[in-house]
Amino acid sequence: MRKTYIILLCIFLSSVAYGQNNFYKLGIGGGAGITRSFTDVAIHGDAPAIYGTFDYFMTPYLSFGLEGQAGKIKGGDRIRDYHKREFTNSYKAATLNAKVYLGMLTDRGYQTSRLAEFFKGLYVGVGIGVLVNNMTDIVRVQPAGGIFAGGYVFPGRDNSKEILLPANLGINFYFKDNYGYERFVLNLNLQGSMSLGEGMDGYDDTTAIFKNRSPDIYAFGSVGLKYRFGPEGYHK
Repeated sequence: MRKTYIILLCIFLSSVAYGQNNFYKLGIGGGAGITRSFTDVAIHGDAPAIYGTFDYFMTPYLSFGLEGQAGKIKGGDRIRDYHKREFTNSYKAATLNAKVYLGMLTDRGYQTSRLAEFFKGLYVGVGIGVLVNNMTDIVRVQPAGGIFAGGYVFPGRDNSKEILLPANLGINFYFKDNYGYERFVLNLNLQGSMSLGEGMDGYDDTTAIFKNRSPDIYAFGSVGLKYRFGPEGYHK
């Protein structure tokens, strides 16, 4: 009887382990990409930026993390822009974020299809943080040929801080270590971030003359690498 009980217990434990996926709960990463401005300055600009991340995984498909960015946001053209405006913002940003992965819906353990396995790292996410603006190049006085005579001074601040609301859409591609755990990650991400203020482009002109009614936004397309480590979690 005891022998039968031990055999049944071993079978049960084996079946439970078979249906589980082990995963690392922590991850760090970094990467680089290009920003594009969508502000009240009509002409969009592209510029480089870098980022670093630290993530905690509640499950393989639900994470909370910190992200830091540093780079440039550019826009306008002092010759081609209608109002002769142009800016370069050497910005920094720090945000808290949450991400939900497609694998939460498609992971069926060892019965997961190859297509579902390939796209399980697709995710969406939202967050909140702080944007630190620093105008390192900006047209403050309208050059000759503008709509104003006498050297109109564009109002605004060269340095400011404001709340930032990022949204993410991306995908992770996983590479396993010698133990069969997903250790290394290739990440592709598109982020759109809206600021609650007028500091991203450095201009705060009157709406009576300028189109200044929409929130300032910048997009950030990036490629990065991540490394998973730390305590292990178990997911059926």
